[in-house]
Amino acid sequence: MGTTVTTESAVRERDFDFWMGSWKVRNRRLRKRLASSQDWDVFESTVVARQLLDGMGNEDEFRTDHDGGFIGMSFRFFDPATRQWSIYWADSRRPGLLDPPVVGSFTGDTGVFEGDDTFKGRPIRVRFIWSRVTTPNPRWEQAFSDDGG
Repeated sequence: MGTTVTTESAVRERDFDFWMGSWKVRNRRLRKRLASSQDWDVFESTVVARQLLDGMGNEDEFRTDHDGGFIGMSFRFFDPATRQWSIYWADSRRPGLLDPPVVGSFTGDTGVFEGDDTFKGRPIRVRFIWSRVTTPNPRWEQAFSDDGG
């Protein structure tokens, strides 16, 4: 019989295991961002997620027919030195562009990831929150701030 040693780093690498597989996703997105809009689009999508680099990374492909249809991809990479994830996004509406990453980690069943970006030429702060990841219905939220957060 052998002994299995689990380091905290190895546990952290498994943070996104809840997301691996195929999903039907219900999306809610503000029609206008950073414009005090209260009008939401609600639409369906499919997501297929898989591990990369023996669990040190993962990717998902997002497909929807909403708004003329598009395909998006998220890439997530774990840094054992900082014990944080970097999350990147690219999609078919803006070919050849990879958004700057949001960086963060999980505490319990909630992960908070933040980073800087631009929106319509002005600097913004971006926040992703993954919550309820230990339930059958995990939730992902995205928020933008143009006043520093």
